[in-house]
Amino acid sequence: MWKCPKCGREFKKKEQSHYCGEKPKTIDEYILSQDADRQEALRQIRQILRNALPEAEERISWSMPTYWKNHNILHFAASKEHIGLYPGPAAVVQFAEELQGYKTDKGTIRIPYGRIDAALIEKIAKWCWETGNHA
Repeated sequence: MWKCPKCGREFKKKEQSHYCGEKPKTIDEYILSQDADRQEALRQIRQILRNALPEAEERISWSMPTYWKNHNILHFAASKEHIGLYPGPAAVVQFAEELQGYKTDKGTIRIPYGRIDAALIEKIAKWCWETGNHA
C-alpha cells in the first residue's frame, strides 16, 4: 500500500494519480489547482470543447471537467504525462484509425502535453454530441 503524503489516502499502486484536497467546484478551479506548466494545455482543451459543444453545460463530474447535456458527453483531466480525454468506448472505436499514435484504452485517449490536435478533439466531441454516445 502507498499513502499519499499530501492527503493521507491509501492506494494499492505506488504514487497513484488522484485528486488531493477539496474537490473543485468549477472548471476554472480545476485548472488553477493543476501544476502551472499544465494549465495552458488544459485551457486549450477547454476552449476546443467549448467551441465544439457550445450548447453543453460545463460542470465538474467525477472531479473532472465535464461537458454535459442530459448526460455526461465527455470529460478531460490532467495527468503527469498527458491529458486524459474521456469520450467513452464507442468514440475510441469510431476514431481508432485517427488515434493511431495515441495511447487509448476503454473510452480513454491519452494526449501528451504539446501534442494537442484541436481538429481531432473537436471532431470527437461533435461526434459524441451528435450520436448520443457519451462517457
